[in-house]
Amino acid sequence: MVIMKTLLQTLQDNGDRIVADWTHSLRSATQRKDLLSERDLESQAADLFKAIVKVPAETKISEFGSPAWRPVKDLVATLSVSRANLGFSPTETALFVLSIKPAIFGTIRQEWGSDPDRLFSEITVADSFIDKLSLHSTESYIGGRDRVIARQQEDMLELSTPVVTLWDGIVALPLIGTLDSARTQVVMETLLQAIVDTNSRVAIIDITGVPTVDTLVAQHLLKTITAARLMGAECILSGIRPQIAQTIVHLGIDLQQIATKAKLADAFRLALEQTGRRVTRIDGAQAAQAAKAAKAAL
Repeated sequence: MVIMKTLLQTLQDNGDRIVADWTHSLRSATQRKDLLSERDLESQAADLFKAIVKVPAETKISEFGSPAWRPVKDLVATLSVSRANLGFSPTETALFVLSIKPAIFGTIRQEWGSDPDRLFSEITVADSFIDKLSLHSTESYIGGRDRVIARQQEDMLELSTPVVTLWDGIVALPLIGTLDSARTQVVMETLLQAIVDTNSRVAIIDITGVPTVDTLVAQHLLKTITAARLMGAECILSGIRPQIAQTIVHLGIDLQQIATKAKLADAFRLALEQTGRRVTRIDGAQAAQAAKAAKAAL
């Protein structure tokens, strides 16, 4: 009794030739050598086919959802995510997997070229398998790119909410851009942590860089101010431009319990007064004497 060789067994038996043909086609094709060297590209191709060779020979290629294919799919996902981080496009990532087709089809033709029906059947199965593997690479790429974008957004949120120590016991939080729920949470956490770290009694929230203030933005600001008060710090809201003042009045937003100033300098002056300090102007002689004393202290 003659046992017919399966497609997977045929691919495994001809692995060296398939990898050689595949890497040759990769070298011939236009590749992003600025992102990945030719050597690394060929190494990825060899690693992917080695993973296919390690799959149990009795596994059917048509059963892509089989647990036996999990290591291959995981490797494809890892390669796709790495390509997303390097800057490859989804199309370039998918074409890397699809480029193995000619090498595999050539092996199938050599094995079953004399049997048209078997040849057509095996090529159809192999084509479907590679297409599914390519789709899996695209899905993995998109997932990896989304995670990169989410991480970058988190980093930008943290960078866009710096808390500055203006004086002993006085901190300022300049806000730039639109406030949404996610950013408000970061703003609140950053400000509260700064209040604890600096033991500040006054926090200035400057909204000069906030383009518009609607009901939702006002609610976010009020939540932040309330949380700061619970930590023992009074808040001063600065950067109230005429347009924003009109919008707040039109929306009926109540800010009577919150100290507001048009400019950050005015808010800083008020913060100094609230902490028992005062800014005074000195004459030229006093200024020279103060500068001399400061230089001597150094």
